[in-house]
Amino acid sequence: MSTQFYYGHGKLLLTGEYVVLDGAKALAVPCKQGQKLSISHRPSNNPKLIWNSYDSDNNNWFSAEFELWHFNILKGEGEIATALQSILKQARAQNIHFLREESDVHVTTNLEFPVSWGLGSSSTLIYNIAQWAYVSPFELLQKTFGGSGYDICCAQSMGPITYQLKSRGPAWELITFDPSFKDQLYFVHLNKKQNSQKEVSNYKEVEVSNKDYIVKKISLLTQQIIDCTELASFEELIKEHEDIISKVINRETVKKQLFSDYWGEVKSLGAWGGDFVLVTSNKSVEETQKYFNEKGFETFYAYDDLVLKSPTYKVEMPSIKVSENVVEQSI
Repeated sequence: MSTQFYYGHGKLLLTGEYVVLDGAKALAVPCKQGQKLSISHRPSNNPKLIWNSYDSDNNNWFSAEFELWHFNILKGEGEIATALQSILKQARAQNIHFLREESDVHVTTNLEFPVSWGLGSSSTLIYNIAQWAYVSPFELLQKTFGGSGYDICCAQSMGPITYQLKSRGPAWELITFDPSFKDQLYFVHLNKKQNSQKEVSNYKEVEVSNKDYIVKKISLLTQQIIDCTELASFEELIKEHEDIISKVINRETVKKQLFSDYWGEVKSLGAWGGDFVLVTSNKSVEETQKYFNEKGFETFYAYDDLVLKSPTYKVEMPSIKVSENVVEQSI
C-alpha cells in the first residue's frame, strides 16, 4: 500500500495587508512550520474518503467521512466538514478524474503549528489538495475561501517573496530578505485568530478615494523595507505603513490599542486584530519577552524561529498552475 505525501509552508504577510487586494506590492515570508497531507488507499466494495486532521500536539481535531461520487458527508458535521466538502467538489470540477478510485481513500493532515495561530492552516490545505488533485491552487482558492494567493506562493516557496496582483493575474518573485538586524525582530501572537474572509468583506465596503496613490505608496514602502539595512530606518518604515493602513481601514493601530507604552514598533501582519504581529526591540530578548508576557501575550518567537530564511543560492520558483480568471481576492 503506497502512500502519497504533500507539504505546504505556513505564511506571514509582512507588508501590503488589505491593499494587496488592489495591486500593491507585498512582502511575504514562508514559515518553517507548515502542514503535511498524506494519502493511502485500501481495497473496498463501498469506496469512501476517510479524513483525519491532527494538530501540532498530535491531537485529532477533525474527522469526517465522505462518499466518493458526490462527496456527501457520511460522518462529521459543522463548518469545517462543509468547507472541506466544498474544496473536494471544486477540485473534482477542475479535474473530473480526481478521486475516482474504487477503494477507500485515507487522508491524514498534520499541522506543525496550533490551529489558532493563523499561519495558514487553510492555505496550506488548499495548496496540498491542489497538488494532489493536479489542479490550479489559485483557482481552487478563488472558488472556495477566496484569496489573493500570496499564501499559496508561500506554501511552496523556499524563501521570502514579493507578491503583486496584476491585470493578467498574480506575479511573484523569490527574493533575498534576511535583515542584518533580524535578531531584534520578534513575533508575538495576539491570543486570537482573525477571520480573514470577514475582514476582506469589510474592506470591500471601504471607500478609498486615493486608492492609486495608496497602492503606489505601499509598494514603495515594501521595496524600501526589503532594502533597509538599519533597525531605526526599518522602524520608521513600518510605522509609516501602519499609519497609512490605519487611515485606509479607519482603525487604530495595534500599538495604540494594546502597546502604547512599548519602546519599539509593532506591525500588524495580514488581517488586523488577531494572529501574529511583528515587533522590534533594541533591548534584550529577556526584557522584550517579559514586556509582552506581563501583558498576557505569552506566544513570543524570535524572527528566525518562524521564518524560512532566504536560500544562499539561486532557486527557481516551482511553477504553479494559474487559472486565467483568478479575480476574486482575499487577504
